[in-house]
Amino acid sequence: MKERKRLTDVMNGRDIDDLARQFDEAEAASDLATLPRGKYRCRLVDGEAVQSKSGTTGYQLTFAVVDGEHKGRRVWHTCWLTPAALPMTKRDLGKLGVTSLDMLKNPMPSGIVCDVSVVMRTDDDGTERNRVQSFDVVDVIVDPTGDDDFPSTVGATPATPTPIPPPAATPTGPAPVASAGWLPILDDASGRCT
Repeated sequence: MKERKRLTDVMNGRDIDDLARQFDEAEAASDLATLPRGKYRCRLVDGEAVQSKSGTTGYQLTFAVVDGEHKGRRVWHTCWLTPAALPMTKRDLGKLGVTSLDMLKNPMPSGIVCDVSVVMRTDDDGTERNRVQSFDVVDVIVDPTGDDDFPSTVGATPATPTPIPPPAATPTGPAPVASAGWLPILDDASGRCT
């Protein structure tokens, strides 16, 4: 029989007494319930290709609530890549500056802040789930590591997030999107990223 590892075996020299003190002082979290219906200020934290149990391909966006009592909670929105759903998918991904499927090969840029409308959905078996009804980009933080929640260095004073200014209008079309990890630019007039 394989010998089980003990906590001290996997702590890699870290202070187990400090961890034990933190464990003793921590309050147990309650089970997560669905978010109440409403609008939440969120950060887009991930985007990835997904496939449903039935084989339908989609692109799932992960939003994390950035303030209030639900700070840190996540909600997901799947943009389905089917002929019937493509108009809605193109609308939603367009809000993030995605203009072609090739752009989804790269990770979503960090720093996109959205107002996300969350509603309740009840499955056939009665299970209640959150569903993102809509979202609007409200800010793009140039350096998300400067955010209070993500200090760039230990002990440093976090920088104030700075939004990217909207692009100057050009007669040749929209501003180019940065390559390799494109960075959307929020257009104040339309509320969309370019």
